[in-house]
Amino acid sequence: MFYPIGDDQVRNGYKPIFTYLLIITNVLLFFYQLTLNDEQLSYWFNEFGATPALVLHGQNVKSLVTGMFLHGGWMHLIGNMLFLWVFADNIEAIIGTKRFILFYFAGGVFAALVHCLINRYSGVPCIGASGAISAALGAYLVMFPGSKIKMLVFIWVFRISAFFFLGFWIIQQVLAGYRTFDPILVDDGIGYWAHIGGFAYGFIAGFTFRKSIQKYHT
Repeated sequence: MFYPIGDDQVRNGYKPIFTYLLIITNVLLFFYQLTLNDEQLSYWFNEFGATPALVLHGQNVKSLVTGMFLHGGWMHLIGNMLFLWVFADNIEAIIGTKRFILFYFAGGVFAALVHCLINRYSGVPCIGASGAISAALGAYLVMFPGSKIKMLVFIWVFRISAFFFLGFWIIQQVLAGYRTFDPILVDDGIGYWAHIGGFAYGFIAGFTFRKSIQKYHT
């Protein structure tokens, strides 16, 4: 397994307060989930996760937002929070907290809607922050393509450009998303189309944010 653990930081920008608050909130809610029994946890996911078959009929629409704060396990949480920590803070530092809040939630809702449209008959709740985080990845690719990402692979640490890392990441998501249309393959439970939708949203938004980069240096 490999994970991003750092990057080139933006200096003299806004303080990424909301990014850190998101991480704290997600972690605290996950610890709350650990206190629930199986029946309670099932209710929690069904009530606050975005179930495509319901959302597309105008039911439980709030779950498009609440589902962003739920995670299915330790690795789901840790992976998402690492990506949030590495990539989202620089975007908030450049565009400011207020704009980042709107961007984050809009990206997450758009990602969840894409997932729902692709899986319109599914009764399985979509949970996790990865759709909104994917929007941050898309914007990061446009805003900081030359940034160096510090990667951890087992015990080795090396650096790679954001262009190559994020380009490879989205290609993986698209290929995996395409395979979900094959009825023979087993569904691994990962919302690839939420990742793709969020990334596309962030990629487009990133072009409007690039003008702000001129005010700061990395």
